[in-house]
Amino acid sequence: MTDITAAGVFALGHRTVNRLGYGAMQLAGPGVFGPPKDRDGALAVLRLAVASGVNHIDTSDFYGPHITNQLIREALHPYPDDLVIVTKVGAIRGDDASWNPAQSPAELTRAVHDNLRNLGLDVLEVVNLRVMGDGHGPGEGSIEAPLSVLAELQRQGLIGHLGLSNVTSTQLAQGRSIAEIVCVQNNYNLVHRDDDALIDELTRLGIAYVPFFPLGGFTPLQSTALSDVAKSLDATPMQVALAWLLHRAPNILLIPGTSSPDHLRENLAAAQLTLTEEVLARLNEIGKARHATGSVA
Repeated sequence: MTDITAAGVFALGHRTVNRLGYGAMQLAGPGVFGPPKDRDGALAVLRLAVASGVNHIDTSDFYGPHITNQLIREALHPYPDDLVIVTKVGAIRGDDASWNPAQSPAELTRAVHDNLRNLGLDVLEVVNLRVMGDGHGPGEGSIEAPLSVLAELQRQGLIGHLGLSNVTSTQLAQGRSIAEIVCVQNNYNLVHRDDDALIDELTRLGIAYVPFFPLGGFTPLQSTALSDVAKSLDATPMQVALAWLLHRAPNILLIPGTSSPDHLRENLAAAQLTLTEEVLARLNEIGKARHATGSVA
């Protein structure tokens, strides 16, 4: 079995977690909506993740909606003492599977209580405020009102720690003036490098950075250069992409998602993949090429 502790650990709130975690989004049905085709398989993947050393699971009650949290509870409750479950609020699903903002005080409060109920918890360890922004990218604008609601729920004892998702450096600064921020979750991977400066800032601050879509999300990473590097290392392109993220900064925590046990094992094996300086330089060129030409070689 892969030893995922080879990738190291980092602080998440007052807890320390392995840097390779698991994202539960893909356990819901197509389009992250409705139940999974194979419920027993979804439960088995969650149990395998924890048995493999994963102690950081990312989820949200708007996955499904409610589906992934209910699966996590069924598969893992009562939870291992070292397991940190991170959820997010700020959106709601429409009947047509659309993703819609839900950031009023009433909507945020209801979302926190929904997460508590469906996960079977008295306190949510970490809650990320998902700022809707511009699609999968952030947009400037004040986050004071919604984050203040969550900060009040934290004071009431329903939330342990607060994080932010889909935010800019300016919004991070505003958030830190309202409450302690323990993590930032933005779109970032080998090709999508817009957050390079933000990651460096968070590294200096000692705040965890959790890239969503670490493997490209709904459009998996495609790169001849990445495939060539992977072949030279006798690894898969996705393992190399994850290993690159682990090398990028010590505060990066990974949450690759999958509904397949084989893919889970493949992802976790990235913890033991060593990248030389030469290989890292070749991989860094992929992101530079994307920004220069708008495409990936």
